[in-house]
Order: sequence, then C-alpha cells, then structure tokens
Amino acid sequence: MKTSDVKPFIRVASYACDICGHELYQIVTSPVYMPLIDCTSEKCKNNQTRGKIYPQTRASKFVAYQEIKVQEPSDQVPIGHVPRSLTVYAFGECVKQCSPGDSVTIHGIYLPTVNNNPKVPTSKLIHNTFIEAFKIIKLKQSYKDTEISDDMITEIEAQKKKTPDLYTTLAKSIAPEIYGHEDIKKALLLLLVGGVHKEMPDGMKIRGNINILLMGDPGVAKSQLLKHISHISPRGVYTTGKGSSGVGLTAAVVKDPVTSKIYI
Repeated sequence: MKTSDVKPFIRVASYACDICGHELYQIVTSPVYMPLIDCTSEKCKNNQTRGKIYPQTRASKFVAYQEIKVQEPSDQVPIGHVPRSLTVYAFGECVKQCSPGDSVTIHGIYLPTVNNNPKVPTSKLIHNTFIEAFKIIKLKQSYKDTEISDDMITEIEAQKKKTPDLYTTLAKSIAPEIYGHEDIKKALLLLLVGGVHKEMPDGMKIRGNINILLMGDPGVAKSQLLKHISHISPRGVYTTGKGSSGVGLTAAVVKDPVTSKIYI
C-alpha cells in the first residue's frame, strides 16, 4: 500500500468580478475543470462591459483528498504473477484511515477515469479504473488501538498462576505444529512484543524495534515460522523469494502523476 499526502480538493469554486463586484459560484465535479472567465451579472450586461472575474480562495469550498494505492496480499498472488494494484480516492473523513503496510477492507464505487496523457494521441480512448471510497476498515489493529477486556486480563492472571513459566508456554504456542526450535520461537515472541523506545539525555532517540536473521539449511521451517507470526502481527507482510523477485525489491524512483511527489 502507498498513500499520498492529504491535499485540498476543490468542490465549489468562487469568483468575484473586478468591475461590479458580483460573486459567482461554480460546482466542480471532476479533477479537471474549466474555470469561468467573464462576468455574467445583469449589471455588466446593462453597462455592456466585459468584467473579468478572479478566483477567491476564501469563499471556495475544499475537502480533504488522499490517493491510496492498494495491492493484493502476497499469499493470494498466483505463482509466477505480479501482485495487482488498484487506485483508491478518499475524500473527507476517509483520509488518514490507513497507513502503508495495513490490511484493509475498502467499500466504495468502482468508476472509470479518462487517461489524459498528452504524449499519446489516442489516450482519451483508454480509461483507467479507480475506487471512490466511502468506508475504510482496518483488518488488523495496531497495539495502541487494541483494547484489553476484563475477561482477557482475568484469563492472563489465571494462566500466570497456573503456569509459572508463561514465557516458554507462549513461545511454544507459535507454530505448534513445528517441533523444537524453542530458542527461535522465544526470539520471534520478543520480536512481536518489541522493545522499549529510549530517549537519551542529549536528545538522541533509540528505537525499540527488534530485527532477526534466520539462517539454516532448507527445510528447517524458517519460512513457516515467519509466515505464522505475519498473521499475528498487526502490520506484518510476508514475502518469499519468488514473490519478491516477481515484484522487484529494488531501488526505483517513481513520480506520482497526481501530486508530482517523488517516491524511492
């Protein structure tokens, strides 16, 4: 997933005449529109003058706009294929509802849009597709958004009294179908929980994120363990060698056609 910055999108454009002071309003229904030029008030018509109108930002109406590009999950991509992506336009309250790496469900309207490419003469005959979202739901909540109920706290306290070594029990619950590898499972458990963010007296910040590198012979369940914790992690994305080579995890510079922002 890739999200752009929140930009203002004009809905109603306001104009003012420099001769008679008349105000005009234009409803904008598309990203590209033709602004008004001449004044159409009765005063300018009676005086047989052609008053010029100028846009007024204060009287115009803007809404928040954000472009979101979603990509299908890597576990649902057919073997040998590149993951498909789709553009989503969010307006108003739908902006800032998701971040890159989240798994989301988007409700919206599937619409076509004209491909305005001046370099290709027949580009207006080809239409791109997008979704105008009116509801975005996160499938995985972050640790900060997760609320622990009283029943869960009671269950945790009961498990602490029942099993003194709760750390080992939780580690064994990771991929229980795989025997052994207790040290690796404990490391993966700490990887899920994360560390503590520290701020030094001089202002330097130390991240509490944990990194892990698994090395071993083929067939020792390295990928299975990582795939299991990717389903538990709030923003975990699992990728394999085939999937990463198909997508291309290389450095590339891409310019956004809408916001003209450069992504690396």
